[in-house]
Amino acid sequence: MTDLARMGWELHAIATFAGHRHTDSTLAHIHLSGRDLADKLSFGMEQIHGWRVQMLARLGEHATGTVAL
Repeated sequence: MTDLARMGWELHAIATFAGHRHTDSTLAHIHLSGRDLADKLSFGMEQIHGWRVQMLARLGEHATGTVAL
């Protein structure tokens, strides 16, 4: 289950796959290190940053009346 969590599976999906009725059971079997958690946070922040840059670029296009191809 730890490997599935490292691959980015959602907790509920792991619980369903494992046949657990409650996610508490699943959490007891997932062992992520501080490095694993830091990597997940870093990846998530990169995605958020990329999304923000895209949104700001779109706002800039609308404000100037230009559209990027």
